[in-house]
Parts: sequence; structure tokens; C-alpha cells
Amino acid sequence: MRHIHIIGIGTGNPEHLTLQAINAMNAVDAIFIPTKGAEKDGLAAVRREICSRYVTNSGTKIIEFAVPKRATTGRTYLESVDEWHAAIAERYGKLIRDLPEPGQGAFLVWGDPSLYDSTIRVLERARQTSALAFEFSVIPGITSVQALAASHRIPINLVGKALEITTGRRLVEEGNRADSTVVMLDGETAFSKIDEPDAEIFWGAYLGTPDEITRAGRLADVADEIVRIRAEARMRHGWIMDIYLLRKGHDFDDL
Repeated sequence: MRHIHIIGIGTGNPEHLTLQAINAMNAVDAIFIPTKGAEKDGLAAVRREICSRYVTNSGTKIIEFAVPKRATTGRTYLESVDEWHAAIAERYGKLIRDLPEPGQGAFLVWGDPSLYDSTIRVLERARQTSALAFEFSVIPGITSVQALAASHRIPINLVGKALEITTGRRLVEEGNRADSTVVMLDGETAFSKIDEPDAEIFWGAYLGTPDEITRAGRLADVADEIVRIRAEARMRHGWIMDIYLLRKGHDFDDL
């Protein structure tokens, strides 16, 4: 039976890879690299660099494939994602079908496959809808949450207090509820819409790479600067991956 490895590769630093990940990359027949057009070629370039650095098995092929674009017009958020996942699952099915049987393939996933990434659920969908017989395993990677904390040299949570991980869309809809809130997938700078001027923000983009940018401080003092820096960086690179922590209060406030 064919076997697929879903490999977490960290946030862009090739040195984030674990030995388990490197061993798996050298055991497969093919590594699949997604491409998203010229503007986001930097994302594929990191994967190519990782393969160039670590893949020593001459039998491992590097296969690039175009990721279907998500259509949003006339659809709710969940409808657009469901339709998009169906298209990606079909593409995955074709890639897996072309593997030898038995054979192995690998998808290189930004960060960790378990955190705000859909490769696992899309592969399950491909298995259910295409009648393909394959197994898969997951190899964890360094998350952007870990990389953010390391870059700012902070613990993510306050002592004995709750931590929430959410999205920018949810932050706007539900507000900043926890003592420590990690916000991912925020394309609209939701932090700038939060009316908690004394909250602290720890922000980072391109974490772990030579292009890393970080800012931290009182939200009211640095929010506008982060919005500006983020827009400039996105214009310069054509894409941006950023994450931030909103924190209110301090350790041992309840004593």
C-alpha cells in the first residue's frame, strides 16, 4: 500500500527540521512541493532549499504542483473553504495515484501539520472520495507559536492562566477573551481593531528566516507601526506570514 508522510518543516528556517523529518524525506519516492504563483514563490523556494540541503537519496523525486485557488465570491467562508479543500483533495489524489505501488510520498507542511493547517483533513478527504488505498503518518514540526516565543524570549502563557489560539477573523468577532491570546491567519490586522490600549502585543513575521521582523510593546503604542511595517514587508516580498501574542495582565496578578 502507498504511504504518505506529512512533514512539519517549521517556519522557514531549514534548521528547524528534525532528524525524523530528514530521514523520512530520504525514504520516499517523491516529495510534493506546492506552488502558488510568482508572487508567493518564496514559499516554494524555502521548500526547495530544504530539499537541496537534506535530500541525499538520488531516488527521491521533487515534484511541484500548482495549488488550486480559493474562490470567495458568492460564498460564505466555510463554503469557500469546503469547495477549495475538495479541489486540493482531487489534486492530491492524482499525485498519490502516480506513485509506485507500494511507494511513499511526502508533503512538506509549514510549521506543524496539526496547527491551522489542513493537509491532514484534505488527505483524509482524498482517501474517502477517490477510493485510493493509502496510509499516512504525521511528523511534527516547530510551530510559529514556538518560533514567536523564542524570538521574543518570552513564555507564551502567564502563570496558571489560560491561553487561547485563534484567528484574526475570530478575534474581531469574539474579542480578546483570554489572558494570553495567540492570533494566526490575520490578514486584516485585527489587533488594530481591539480596544484594549494597555494590552501588550508581541508580533513577528517571517520568523526563523533572514527576513524575520519583530515588534513588541503596549498595543496602543506600537499597533500603527506594526500595520505600516507589515504592509511594507508584504509589498516587498509579495507574501507575508505573521503571528502575534496579545497579553493582558502579568504573572501572579491574582496573589
